[in-house]
Amino acid sequence: MTKPLNVVELECSACGKKYDASIEQHLCTCGKPLLARYDLRRAAATLTLESLKSRPRTLWRYAEVLPNDPAVSLGEGMTALVHAKRLGATILCGGEGRRGQGSLQRLYIKDEGLNPTGSFKARGMTAAVSRAKQLGAKALAAPTAGNAGGALAAYAAAAGLSAVIVMPADTPAANVMECQAFGAKVVKLNGLISDCGKYVAERKDREGWYDVSTLKEPYRIEGKKTMGYELWEQFGGKLPDVILCPTGGGVGLIGMCKAFDEMQEMGWIGAERPRMVAVQAEGCAPIVRAWEAHQDSAEFFPNAATIASGLRVPGPLGDLMMLSMLRQTKGTALTVTDEEMLEAGRELASMEGIFAAPEGAATVSATRKLAASGWIKPEETVVLFNTGTGYKYAEAWQRALQSAPVER
Repeated sequence: MTKPLNVVELECSACGKKYDASIEQHLCTCGKPLLARYDLRRAAATLTLESLKSRPRTLWRYAEVLPNDPAVSLGEGMTALVHAKRLGATILCGGEGRRGQGSLQRLYIKDEGLNPTGSFKARGMTAAVSRAKQLGAKALAAPTAGNAGGALAAYAAAAGLSAVIVMPADTPAANVMECQAFGAKVVKLNGLISDCGKYVAERKDREGWYDVSTLKEPYRIEGKKTMGYELWEQFGGKLPDVILCPTGGGVGLIGMCKAFDEMQEMGWIGAERPRMVAVQAEGCAPIVRAWEAHQDSAEFFPNAATIASGLRVPGPLGDLMMLSMLRQTKGTALTVTDEEMLEAGRELASMEGIFAAPEGAATVSATRKLAASGWIKPEETVVLFNTGTGYKYAEAWQRALQSAPVER
């Protein structure tokens, strides 16, 4: 007898239309992403801080609020939360005080580069691939700016499924090689991830591909939301005041906000949320541009260009959700330049021993700006997400190290 699904139904993030979770679903008929819904009262009966103490240290420990398919897992999740004391002491708030006074004493780095395949994309792909296999998918396909492709290729290999990865021709070499090593078919195009997305959309039905593109299936969000659950657990049943998240497609930001909503419904937290900060590259900032213009949706960002390949998403499908969640959490959105990312990456490495992707380093620069403006206060608990390892960004790091060394 087949056990009942944890996912009660799928619900459109925009119009609220409901869908059957037991069959393959992608976007709503209105074109917007679907979200998985659970019986959270039932989940809360067994998902507690006490019960978590004896569970395996992977994201699948939060089983009650994840699809209950046989997991295709490589040991993802429960990444380190590093108290960045030395770096925090150099970040002054409001432009006041000497070094160490009026600085960030409670600054933490959530190091997602420690996941399988070296990025937080492993979280989304373990959930998406597990569900796709259960639904009978044979071939998985997705456009990628780099790390998502590597993660999809790895989890498809672990599941015994084929994968087609479509990426811009200038994707970092490490990402291309890992996809090939995992046995995926790699298609390189001259263009941006949006062009790669069109390639998948135009061929998926004819080729029989299960589309795992960002937000075009409901389950990558489910894997990514576990970052929010982990923060709650790692802070002993509390949440930080501020979370800075590199934002390209935005699944991490959306997933964590979904987790906080679920936590409130289960009675774990009240109505207060961490203030969410979307950090984008100056050369590709559709969410920041919309935020500053007080718009509900983002326009396509022309001529997108940045060394942080994961941030080079000129037309994110989740724009309405991201902008709404920034408003609901009293958050904000801001940009950093490529040069600021490179400098911040060197600071993070030399001060805290974390070799970060440019996307993760961007949050360090953004924190300095928000602290200097007074938006972040010295007493607040602040978490920065390093979304991937710097080892995959040899080209960017070579450029960073050509400049003067960081003073310690």
